[in-house]
This record gives sequence, structure tokens and C-alpha cells, in this order.
Amino acid sequence: MLSLQIESNANRDASPIIGIDLGTTNSLIAYVPPSAVAPDTERHPVILTSREGDSLIPSVVTFEGDRPVVGHAAKRKKISGAQDTVFSVKRLLGRGFDDLKGMAGTLPYRLLPGEGAVRIQVGQRIYTAVEISAAILRELKLSAEAALGVPVTRAVITVPAYFNDSQRQATRAAGRLAGLDVLRIINEPTAASLAYGLDRKRQGLIAVYDLGGGTFDVSILKLQDGIFEVLATNGDSMLGGDDLDLAIAQAAASEIAEQTGKDPFDDPQMRAELLLASENVKIALSESPEARMSISLSSGRIYQRKWSRDEFEKLALPILERTREPCLQALADAGLKDSDLSDVVLVGGPTRLPLVQRTAREIFGREPNTSVHPDQVVAAGAAIQADILAGRNKDFLLLDVVPLSLGIETYGGLMSTLIPRNTRIPAVARETFTTFVDNQTGVDIHVLQGEREKVADNRSLARFKLKGIERMPAGMPRIEVSFLIDADGILQVAARDERTGNEQSIEVRPSYGLTDTEVEKMLLASLENVEADAEFRRVAEVKNDAKAVLIAAEKRIPEAIRLLSKDEVATIQVSIANLKEALETNDVPLIQEASRNLNASTVHLAELLMKGVLSSSVDEKQS
Repeated sequence: MLSLQIESNANRDASPIIGIDLGTTNSLIAYVPPSAVAPDTERHPVILTSREGDSLIPSVVTFEGDRPVVGHAAKRKKISGAQDTVFSVKRLLGRGFDDLKGMAGTLPYRLLPGEGAVRIQVGQRIYTAVEISAAILRELKLSAEAALGVPVTRAVITVPAYFNDSQRQATRAAGRLAGLDVLRIINEPTAASLAYGLDRKRQGLIAVYDLGGGTFDVSILKLQDGIFEVLATNGDSMLGGDDLDLAIAQAAASEIAEQTGKDPFDDPQMRAELLLASENVKIALSESPEARMSISLSSGRIYQRKWSRDEFEKLALPILERTREPCLQALADAGLKDSDLSDVVLVGGPTRLPLVQRTAREIFGREPNTSVHPDQVVAAGAAIQADILAGRNKDFLLLDVVPLSLGIETYGGLMSTLIPRNTRIPAVARETFTTFVDNQTGVDIHVLQGEREKVADNRSLARFKLKGIERMPAGMPRIEVSFLIDADGILQVAARDERTGNEQSIEVRPSYGLTDTEVEKMLLASLENVEADAEFRRVAEVKNDAKAVLIAAEKRIPEAIRLLSKDEVATIQVSIANLKEALETNDVPLIQEASRNLNASTVHLAELLMKGVLSSSVDEKQS
């Protein structure tokens, strides 16, 4: 914790770039001072103190009228002003109401459906998660300005590695609303590894197990000669310390309901008091084998309960077991075994719990490294990235990856992947497509995210239309679709007609993002349904080829009637009918045979048409 004074210099941009860990439970600010400020010391990131004098700023917002109050002062209102105090808002960023139905009943404040993103009711006013997050970021900005003594307008903000495009966009929007130019969105495990690597200056393969208040991430990184390369990432953006608090609170609520006949979760103030008391029990059990809970009930009675670490761990173990599959999947995606790792680094306040440390040890088969500060390391890493962007640190290079595959819908309900998951970012991918209908003047570009072959099994991100395509037979136009993912993991898509030069592009801004359940289902389903997906693609591709043959044959019927005998025309018509009937099934051999028969029946017609074309060409030349 440090306060620094930065001297302005008219000849250069002296405005600092701060690193921000925007957390579910607490947020922090960090800064790497320039050599002019710390000439005799090695330049390490420092954690800046808040205006309240603490390094940890609770990510809690309450309102005095329309004025937001953030931090410890707001946290003290979590019980007395339960319905007007918002916490764990990070879990709401970039999500729709339907994504959060299961969470709504566990919060003392009200969540409301809205167009796209969920809404939060505070008193008579309605806010979005972006607005609440902006209030937190604004307080962080003011605290940084108080600590540094100069205006702060630029920042690097961390997000969970498994935040999707919508959640990243929402984070960036909150930064803008707070008056910050967000220069980079960086993944939390990657930020942690930056801080860890700076301290260690070593090479190796590192697993970062990042369990925060509301999210879980795991990243596998390769550190070599100052290059941090993310090999794979996985996680669960709705799993964290909050779930451990809730498990304790629900157990206590059940006991209170048995004693009083009333469910305390029905009362917003009691619900808030239970959650706060449960958080304190969890924190106490990270250091002591026992902790006591005491809550004043509305009836005037007092509920008291002694919690042992063993009791808590029985509740917590099923929750923490949910971290196992993402860890194993990340190792598999990186092509590594647990024995290949040189270090397992724990990040996040809940990793102080002995059970979390044991869980990580069992998953990776090695003792995790607990020497790094679990609360401060992400903010420190963000500050290092800020220092790199400021041009003062040329010792490190950061190579991150995209967490989920991206592609577009093609004919037959297939997803064509342009950028596979775990592709290094920034990334650019281009692929050329064509039309399937004659004289088509426009095409719909449907952008998708997921791991399945079938469009319906993936998540729709955006749609837009490319217009002005020149009228041509099916298969003739050439439409180039390009995907660009920037260093923040934010996607831009463009489509261009190569013949006319007409182009349309879009920065993908979905109204809300994937739920953790959807992400898990996408990845697990892609593994469980490999054979079924391959068969679906095979059937779809055979049908697409057969339909092209069918359309071409039907178009030539008038010419067939003019040029061929009645028997030959009848054969073609029977072949067309047989192919149509075959296309009603998914019988690949049947479709292929019917398609071959139709092709064979039109061979004579094709020869006559070709002769006619050649004769016309000769006549034109002679004339």
C-alpha cells in the first residue's frame, strides 16, 4: 500500500495507467511507478490505498438518494439497507434475466427482466449491472487520483478468463461510464501469472487456479524468457466464494425455519444478515477449526450456532468439486499431464481455505504454491500490463487465447468454425463462402459461439445482412467472411462480396452472454457427441450436394422436354422424384445413389446443351 506523487511533464503524456482488479467481493487498484519516482528500487507494482484508507475496496454499492456510495460505507448498509444495497454485481454483468433466475431468490435486492440485460431495482429507481459496476470503478478512479495526486483516465481492467464477449463488452462499457479509457481487458489468471513471473523470473508450465468471490477460472500458461503464453483456459463464471457463503446461509436458514416456522430468506433484511454472517464464518474457518454464528431474529430471539471446519467442508466439497472438470479439460486442451506442470498457483481470497488447497492438490497431483498474495496478485498483474502499455516495461510479452470457438451458420444448419477455442489472440481468420440460390442479392451472416456442429446447439451472438451481391447463378458469387478478435477478446465480423466490393461489418455486441451452464454444456456436449455431430455434418453435406444436383436438374426440365425423347424426360422426372423422396430421410447411401441416378439420367441432356453452346460460339466467330 503506497501513495505516490507523479510529476507532470509537458513534453510527454504523464497520465498514469492503473491496473484494476474489478472483483465480485472486493476490488483493488495497482500501479507501477516510473523510474523517476522510484529510481533506486526495482520497479514493482504497488497496491494503492482507497479513500477509506484500505487496499481492499468492497465491491458494494448503496444509495443515498440518487448518489451512489461505494466500499466499506456501503458494506455496512448490507443489512440495514438490504434492498437498496447491491453486491456481487460482477455476476450480473452481460447477462439476461433468464440466465439469473436461480440466483434471484438468494439476493436481498430485486432483479427485474429487461430488454436483453437484467435490471436491478434500488428503491424506486432501476439500474443496470453496467451502471452499478461503473459506480465501483468511479470510486476506484477517485481513490487512485487521491493516492497519485494527478488525474487518472486510463486503466487496464481484469476479467475472468471465461467471461464471454458480452461480459467483456459490459466491463468495458462500465469503464467508459466511470470516465476511464479502458486500454486493455486482461484475463485474471493471466494477470496473476504476470505478477508471479515478475517475482520469480523463471521458466516453466504454470496452472493458475483462480477462485474468486463469484467466478472460477483455470489457465495453463507457458513462461519462457519473458513470454507468457496461455496454452488453454477453462472455468465457470458462476462459481465462487459466494456459493460457499450461500451453502452456510441455506443450512442456517433451514434450522431457523424449523425453530420458528418462518423461512428467513423470505425477509430481505434477514437474508442479507444471514449471507454476511455466513461470509464471516467462512473467513474465520480459513484460519480456525471453529467459528460462531449469531443472528438476531425478527421475533426478538437470537439464533446461535457453532460451526466446525468439518461441518463446513461437507457443505463446501460438492461445490469445490465443480472446479475439477474445468482443470482437467484445460490440461487436456493444452496437451499436458499434471506431472508436466512446474507450479500450481492459487489466486483469490477463498483459496486461503484449507479445503480449497487440498482440492487443488488432488486435482493437479502436486502441492500448490501459496506464497503469492491471493488478493493482490491479480491487481499487481494488471498494473504490470498497464506498465507494458505505457512503454516502460519491455521485458514481458503476453499471449492470451479465446475461450470458445467462433463461426458462422452455413447451409443445412451447420456451424462453420473460423476461430477454434484456445486460439491465440489477437487473431484474424478469413474464409470464402458462396450462395446456394440463383440470383441471390443478399446473404444473412449469423455469428455463433460454441463447440457443436449444429447451429441449434450453439449460442447465437449476432446477425447482419450483406446486401448488393450481383445477380449470378448459385455457387458463382464469392463472399469473404473475416473474423477479428482484438487483444481484449472482443470480436468484429466483416463480410465482403469479392466481385462488387460491397462490405458490411459489425462489432459483435450481444445483449447478454452465455450462462456458465451453457458453457459447460457446450464443452461437455462437444466431447460426448463427437460421433453424432460428425454424422450430422456428413448427412448435411451429402444433402447439400444432392440438393444442388436436384435444383440444377429441375431448372433444365423445359430444355429436356425440347431436346430429349419422352422416355428420357420421364426417366429424369422419376429420378427427381426419387431424390426428393430420399432427401426426406437421413439415409446417406440412399441419397447418394438417388443423386448419382439423377446425374446419370441427365448426361445426354448435358451433352446436347454443351453441343448447342459450342455451335453458337462457332457461328458467332464465323459471322
